[in-house]
Amino acid sequence: MRGAKSAKWVVGAAVIALAATACSSSDDSGDKDKGSSTKASSSSDGIVRAWWGDPQNPLEPANTNEVQGGKVLDMIFMNLKEYDPKTGKAMLEAADSITTTDQQNFTIKVKPDLKFSDGTPVTAKSFVDAWNYGALVTNKQLNAYFFADIDGYDAVHPSDDENAKPTAQTMSGLKVVDDHTFTVKLKQKFSTWPDRLGYKAFAPLPTEFFTNHAAYLAKPIGDGPYMVESYTKGTSMKLVPNPNYTGPSKPKNKGVLLKVYTSDETAYADLQSGNLDVLDTIPPADLPHVKDDLDGRYLNQPAGIIQTFSFPMYEKAWSKPGMEKVRLGISMAIDRKTITDKIFQGTRTPATDLTSPVLGAAGGFSTTLAGDAVTYDPIKAKQLIQEGGGLPGGHMTIGYNADSPHKDWVDAVCNSINNALGDNKACVGAPTGTFADFRNQITKQQMKQPFRSGWQMDYPLIDDFITPLYATGGSSNDSKYSNPQVDSLINQANAEGDTAKSVALYQQAEKLILNDMPIVPLWYQNGEAGWSARVSNVTENAFSVPVFTDITVNG
Repeated sequence: MRGAKSAKWVVGAAVIALAATACSSSDDSGDKDKGSSTKASSSSDGIVRAWWGDPQNPLEPANTNEVQGGKVLDMIFMNLKEYDPKTGKAMLEAADSITTTDQQNFTIKVKPDLKFSDGTPVTAKSFVDAWNYGALVTNKQLNAYFFADIDGYDAVHPSDDENAKPTAQTMSGLKVVDDHTFTVKLKQKFSTWPDRLGYKAFAPLPTEFFTNHAAYLAKPIGDGPYMVESYTKGTSMKLVPNPNYTGPSKPKNKGVLLKVYTSDETAYADLQSGNLDVLDTIPPADLPHVKDDLDGRYLNQPAGIIQTFSFPMYEKAWSKPGMEKVRLGISMAIDRKTITDKIFQGTRTPATDLTSPVLGAAGGFSTTLAGDAVTYDPIKAKQLIQEGGGLPGGHMTIGYNADSPHKDWVDAVCNSINNALGDNKACVGAPTGTFADFRNQITKQQMKQPFRSGWQMDYPLIDDFITPLYATGGSSNDSKYSNPQVDSLINQANAEGDTAKSVALYQQAEKLILNDMPIVPLWYQNGEAGWSARVSNVTENAFSVPVFTDITVNG
């Protein structure tokens, strides 16, 4: 999903973004730099207080492709499918059935009697209208690409140019049959397409989204287990159980208060002092003693996350002929094993491909596919960089958001590159204050130098680690990389009905991407979380997001 844990990246995220921005009170105000200045919530209120990063954009499902916004969408929306918290497997949820006879034409039946949190019904039209809105180019939705497989997408979204003019307002491949049935025609066969439908870009939208958009943005309305009670941007969001929710994930608490922080150290201090209940990003400096600090209230488990940094392929200095050697040399100059051991204390594993170990070999994960591209070889690295013409201007920076714990690893990566080149000023970190500002610079193509990226999976398929990030025009293709051969292989993989053959085609595309090296794969990230003595039953799903509905408040 989401770029950078958004990704998530996480992120795409899912751009993967370990974002954070501001706050320290136990409600929705307080000193932003000194930790909690008000009393902790009592156990009797039943509210779980959790760390959060301010989303990049307002919470429109088709315009959210980073992990902090995605965290909320997961709580307030129920999709046609949802992903099992333990396995990530796509299971029917809002859908009664999704059927096809040819892997191209699908009939979707929505469960009857579903309602949004405002009491209005969830119907087939709720999905069709939402998808048409997300795809329409004039609505400028970041996740529009996810609808590109539907017939008629090209008419509503002829190009990604901001001045593009659609020749239709709705996709011809979507048809409402009755209140609870709609059909979807894809451009070509796509056997695993239904498993995408748990991604929140495919969420239904209430009537208010279209009739009073400003009101929706101020207080989003969904059909999931929680509903938004209050939201102050840059400070907090309070979620409470949705009384109209009839799905299987009913909250076991009285709500969640998401508190925005500008400092992970402040958040960790609040967790230790009892002013925060759940923190799903532990500062690297605290990893050696986190179990002792929290009396064992800490988890560390595999997750569908890969961390990377991307080259701005839209900048000639980084994309001109010969630079593929420079980009490869930079990758080979990084001592991933030492960095993951020393800084991350075993919560990261050096990357060997562009996916995640949670997919397994049958799902497309490979321990050998990236080969020499991720093998630490400082001598070869220097040679390749010199053969390619050297670093543009003689030096490089790696951009990152400073409101999450990235400085230590960015500095370590740069030191590794500098050691290989014998120049301690060749690479330095370039911080941007907040995640939102950082992501805005990326989406506006304002990054002139490499920048932190990463990916938190939206669904456990190799497709999700390749298509959004590397297909031409992909929703989270932040480097603006383009290779027609890669696009062709992705299309072939999507149309292939045999899973093993489809995975093999994706891996062929992956090899081409690694040859071009528009990004540098760094390491796979585990999901981790610490929690206070005030709460119990804290777990994370396969996407490394806390399963908030299962958390109970003690006392």
